[in-house]
Amino acid sequence: MSPHAVQAVSTGTKTGEHLLISPKNGTLLNRRHQHDLVLKTLRVLVAELCQQFNGGHPGGAIGMAAIGVALWRYTMRYAPRKPDWFNRDRFVLSNGHTCLFQYMFLHFAGYKDMTFEQLKSYHSSREDSLCAGHPEIEVEGIEVTTGPLGQGVANAVGLAIATKHLAATFNRPAFDVVSNHTWCMIGDACLQEGVALEAISLAGHLGLNNLTIIYDNNQITCDGSVDLTNTEDIGAKMRACGWDVIEILDGCHDVEGIVDALERSRQSKNKPTFVNVHTVIGLGSAVEGKAAAHGAAFGEKDVKNMKSVYGFDPEQQYVISQPVRDFFANLVDTGDEHVRQWDQMVASYSSAHPELATQFRARLEGSIPADWQRNIPSSFPENPTPTRASSGLVLQPLAANIPSFVVGTADLTPSVHMSWPNMVDFQRPDHAPQSGPTGSYAGRYIHYGVREHAMAAISNGLAAFNPGTIIPVTSSFFMFYLYAAPAVRMGALQHLQVIHAATHDSIGMGEDGPTHQPIELAALYRAMPNLLYIRPADSEETAGAWTAAIEAKSSSSIISTSRHKVAQFPGETKRDGVKKGAYVVREQDDADITIIGVGAEFEIAVVVAEQLSASHKVKTRLVSFPCQRLFEQQELSYRRSVLQRPHKPAVVIEAYAAAGWERYADAAVCMRTTRFGKSLPGKDAYRYFGFTSGQIVPKIMDWLEKRNDGSVLPGEFVEL
Repeated sequence: MSPHAVQAVSTGTKTGEHLLISPKNGTLLNRRHQHDLVLKTLRVLVAELCQQFNGGHPGGAIGMAAIGVALWRYTMRYAPRKPDWFNRDRFVLSNGHTCLFQYMFLHFAGYKDMTFEQLKSYHSSREDSLCAGHPEIEVEGIEVTTGPLGQGVANAVGLAIATKHLAATFNRPAFDVVSNHTWCMIGDACLQEGVALEAISLAGHLGLNNLTIIYDNNQITCDGSVDLTNTEDIGAKMRACGWDVIEILDGCHDVEGIVDALERSRQSKNKPTFVNVHTVIGLGSAVEGKAAAHGAAFGEKDVKNMKSVYGFDPEQQYVISQPVRDFFANLVDTGDEHVRQWDQMVASYSSAHPELATQFRARLEGSIPADWQRNIPSSFPENPTPTRASSGLVLQPLAANIPSFVVGTADLTPSVHMSWPNMVDFQRPDHAPQSGPTGSYAGRYIHYGVREHAMAAISNGLAAFNPGTIIPVTSSFFMFYLYAAPAVRMGALQHLQVIHAATHDSIGMGEDGPTHQPIELAALYRAMPNLLYIRPADSEETAGAWTAAIEAKSSSSIISTSRHKVAQFPGETKRDGVKKGAYVVREQDDADITIIGVGAEFEIAVVVAEQLSASHKVKTRLVSFPCQRLFEQQELSYRRSVLQRPHKPAVVIEAYAAAGWERYADAAVCMRTTRFGKSLPGKDAYRYFGFTSGQIVPKIMDWLEKRNDGSVLPGEFVEL
């Protein structure tokens, strides 16, 4: 054969289709023919993977196949054998139900863990399966667990903010040591979720030109066609939000056009890019273009028909021809070369900028200054102080001296005490707001606007960028963390270190009334796995709360503080006690009862304990209980020593719903579950709901009498 002859290579398909390959250099001569074979193979594979266990979401993954080829084969910069490479492009699948799309390309790209056997575990009963029904952060090549629709958009904005911030902090001329791009795949439903639209608005304002959203525009949701609910001009909407918009009309086949659009988006100067890719859900199936293609296997007959139409043997399963394998074969080597070049750049950067490079390496390793606790005040003013102000006294020097802290608020800077002297806002450099100084991308204070849900979800992206490189801190009123709850949950689920500073956390916040007075919210967050809900009693305990949250490297935290002033207990409350969840503040030999005080109501518990002892000769122990989750992590012997149950009855005092306290107390002075708060000044609200010592002590005495006469049986939890 002549060295310049063209070799025909069998694809292994029923019809014997061929790819043309030059034997001289292996260059694929008929690229569109090649793409056609790869796309047909991938679509059949998705249909088969869903059919084997008769479940899953085939339609979107099939329609998005050409987008995946454009991303993994041509556009994204990543390293399959070094999946944690710091400067890799980040990919986020916001429409996570199409997870087979991502799993499939992780396999073909060469990620070691995603073997073909693992790929076939989708929807199986295998407990070691990496192919969950939505992509999960623990799997190589998956940056975030997106979960509910729209979350991934906000996560991607957080990842893009992280890149912008780190690049502005560490890059120097000729040394772009941080230069990665964030790609976010979305579907029609993501654009209906409020959290996505909140994040899209902020990303446009910030000019995140290192962010590309790719819209799988198939115009189908579970209920049917999108025009059941949406008839807006999405392109105009995105442009109005400050995004560039590129349209791809044949998103099922036009790989070259998609690649061109993605490369153009990478070159954007000052705007994020929205690539509107028109596709057909379930292409090639009997239900193509219909809602039925979304979330159900096609059936054996339809899968076989797809194979026949595409030229495959309908009786064979999982046929991946060598040309298809070869199409992806160089991605591992390409990724290794990306890493090699970056490592070489960082080495040169270290020689040119040694001090900066040392700081850069520390951030890569997730290190914070070894002496960070020295920034926490060793003592506090003894006059009554709102714990939100105490939180500011602790946070401000920490944020000023820990470079990895990126702090933000949902439009409540004057109320949450999270700002610090000489801080710089995170803003696009060319934006000069009328009500503040010009910021920069190197800034570490983010104004999220009135976007609590997006704030928490964006912070998850910041935390997920690289463990410990950025420690996000959010802030808002506690009640508004009900808006943020889905994203707080996703952060906890992913073991991301995000610290949420929640102020105005009780009925003591006062006149804004029941809409702003959280009653039930603490029970939600105390029940949430892998989340520390910490409610400090005073300034000293607030210092302990921040210490615990900073040390919780693989948990999210909420530090819950009061708007109103609370008494201080110098020498009695202990920051180290907070790390144990609960501790004895005042011990009493042969005690008759334990009084448990929590957060802003601890000061009430102190007076109650004193009056029980002085006026009723009831020997009383006093316990502070800022965090149930931390308490559960202690040794059983310690927990028993703190509570001394069942020998000593315990009463907890907290102006929330009592749910959960039955594990630690026999009775609770709490908010009844029949109503919410009341619009009154803080002290009057406490009095209205019976939270004064004069109202509480008689209730406890009556309860003790009923326990003694048998009217209340041991083990019966009573709400007083």
